[in-house]
Amino acid sequence: MTSKGKFSERTAMAIVIANMIGTGIFTSLGFQLADIRSGFVIMALWALGGLMALCGALCYAELSAKLPRSGGEYNFLSRIYHPGAGFISGWISATVGFAAPTALAAMTFGTYLASVYPVFNPLWLASVLIITITAIHATSHKNSADLQGFFTAGKILLIIVFSIAALMAVDSVQNVRYVPDQSDIPLFTGGAFAVSLIYVSYAYTGWNAATYLTDELENPKKTLPRVLVVGTAAVMICYLLLNYVFMAVAPMDAMSGKLEIGYIAATHAFGDIGATIMGVSLSLLLVSTVSAMIVAAPRVLQVLGEDYSLFKFLSRKNSHQIPAMAIWFQSIMALGFLWSATFESILIFSGATMALNSLVVIFGVFILRRKDKSSGDENDGNFRIPFYPLPPVIFIAITVWTLIYLAIGNPVEIAFSVGLIVTGGIGYYLTQKYSAE
Repeated sequence: MTSKGKFSERTAMAIVIANMIGTGIFTSLGFQLADIRSGFVIMALWALGGLMALCGALCYAELSAKLPRSGGEYNFLSRIYHPGAGFISGWISATVGFAAPTALAAMTFGTYLASVYPVFNPLWLASVLIITITAIHATSHKNSADLQGFFTAGKILLIIVFSIAALMAVDSVQNVRYVPDQSDIPLFTGGAFAVSLIYVSYAYTGWNAATYLTDELENPKKTLPRVLVVGTAAVMICYLLLNYVFMAVAPMDAMSGKLEIGYIAATHAFGDIGATIMGVSLSLLLVSTVSAMIVAAPRVLQVLGEDYSLFKFLSRKNSHQIPAMAIWFQSIMALGFLWSATFESILIFSGATMALNSLVVIFGVFILRRKDKSSGDENDGNFRIPFYPLPPVIFIAITVWTLIYLAIGNPVEIAFSVGLIVTGGIGYYLTQKYSAE
């Protein structure tokens, strides 16, 4: 249930799950199979991505308990490092972090639905989806919770039903090896694995979603750690299940280098009608993804409005304590990306930018631990990361490894990421200047 002015633990978990399960899981496998043909390595890849996301969730859980406030990375970086670092992070989250992925998820929704019903225009379908969901989320916590809960439950149910039905429909599963072999060693140490991990990391993006609305959660210090960890673990299980099903029902050659993995697997499992079923199913799955992003993203703009007078209009709330102005503003940015036809190029480097953002945040765990030790606040009763310092070390090591490979192979995208950070710094300077006048 959702109490007045607050989101329940169940709703927060639905937001985390819905943010994570989007286009990535239904498109990434094709890129991975182009270079990796081992079922064991593919499953290890998704398990490693899940481990990384779980480590990140544990770190964010401790940070959220120690520094409770909405805004996610904006809040953490502002309080650990400097308000300027938080502003830049907020700028990244509002643009590359949420507006562009919201546009992409909505466009994918429109594309899949239009493939089943060609009479509809994908762009208009995507636009109607964003506007409709925004209108609902800009009303009350109850309406937001009901919408998010319904579509997220439907998303999990669809994944389970599809997985069971596909495995039952095929006469025999594909001959795929899931036990380790000596030939797997070069695959683990090669560049293809690191690049594939970037795709996997993108698919897991969203494990931190609940931290953007900490102030609107019931008892966040107690519930937020469970929301982050349980939500991330549930998605990890779904991803491993889906990848097993995809490789079990469809030949690797048929999926290699292809985007429409869900279509291909459904077609091999159910025949031609499977493509139609999967098209409608995927479009419904993406409603939940778009909805979750429209819930989480505006909370970054809201806290920016609370902290900087120049953006004060973004902090305005309606009678139900919903930051309606920030929600509509965020959706307008998403619509801008949707209709500009440039958001896809931005998404190429968004993974690197957001990974760098999270990397700096999680390094802050060590800074706060050192401060607690010097001040004697080590036993303050808040959530603490189990097996510390392993989770932050694992997250940082994997992130740095993937960023190095990305910088070597995609220097242009890294340059754009640096450029985005610089523009955020300029924005902070101008905001400070004009807010003071």
